[in-house]
Amino acid sequence: MADVEAVAELRAVVLRSDLGRLGRYDERRVRQRLRNGFAPEHTWMIAVDGALAGCVALRPAERTYWLEHFYLDPDAQGRGVGSAVLSRLLERCDREDAVVRLNVLQGSPARRLYERHGFTVETEDEVDVFMVRRPVSAC
Repeated sequence: MADVEAVAELRAVVLRSDLGRLGRYDERRVRQRLRNGFAPEHTWMIAVDGALAGCVALRPAERTYWLEHFYLDPDAQGRGVGSAVLSRLLERCDREDAVVRLNVLQGSPARRLYERHGFTVETEDEVDVFMVRRPVSAC
């Protein structure tokens, strides 16, 4: 819980452009939604060169995990950090034969990362794209 405010601020920075483009950015709400959904027991902090570079949460549900709160500092983006973190989490889910679900904002460049890692669109609306990735067999 000690990291919640740093993560809330990171979320505001990372989502500002996409939420603004969608007409949904609100200075207070963007931070409060993170605080309301923050579960430290399912969250990892991402460090690069000893400094906070992001976070990610993997919340368990029945034979499914929800990938949530995956935010990378803009300075860490495009350097393979997100791909490395996502690969490790997905390997874990594959070992458990678990489906992974997430939602990403319409038009977000993060969608390409998820597609490269095997996520496909399950459903979408004017704001969110809901994606799913079935487990990859080790055989």
